[in-house]
Amino acid sequence: MAPALLDLAHWSTWAVCAVIKLPQLAAVLAARSTRGVSMGSLLLELAGFLVFLKYQIYYGYPLQTYLEYPIIIAQDVILLLIILHFSGNMKRVLFYAGTFWAGWYMLALQKWIIDLAMNLCTFISAASKLAQLRCLWQTKDSGQVSALTWSMSAYTCAIDSFGFILTRFLFLFLLVLTRFIIMLILNIWVTATILHYRKNKRTD
Repeated sequence: MAPALLDLAHWSTWAVCAVIKLPQLAAVLAARSTRGVSMGSLLLELAGFLVFLKYQIYYGYPLQTYLEYPIIIAQDVILLLIILHFSGNMKRVLFYAGTFWAGWYMLALQKWIIDLAMNLCTFISAASKLAQLRCLWQTKDSGQVSALTWSMSAYTCAIDSFGFILTRFLFLFLLVLTRFIIMLILNIWVTATILHYRKNKRTD
């Protein structure tokens, strides 16, 4: 029963991740505006995903536990390019590309570097969620931020946590599991905040 549930969990996660950023991309493109979308949040999210992906590859984790991350990273890169385009900052593309490429290379130079980066990864990813929350609190307007994208992020964290528990490697994967649970809580918080400000705007 457990293997079947695990397969179902992985397939549902991959399916959601394949389209997870599409609602956000559609919202930004339709409005031709990035109002409410935090650039800092997106950059931190990308950094966290890259560290997490590199860590799993470095230590030879099963492919199915991280296959969705290249898909999400690609969508985040597209979203970043669109945000830079609408904000008139396309000249920063080379800087960001060079920074992330250098970081990806340096992570695997020494074991202690990748271990330290992974220890900090949860803080980096949490900071990305908090950056989006801060943006929402400051503007008190959800703008073009997609509640659907954030709710799907919460779903993938919940399923990934469930999948890790089913593999029965709870202690081995405790660091990763803790990250998923923290990200789940923060994703739900961001989603609730978006819906709160959207409801207030309609009421006004």
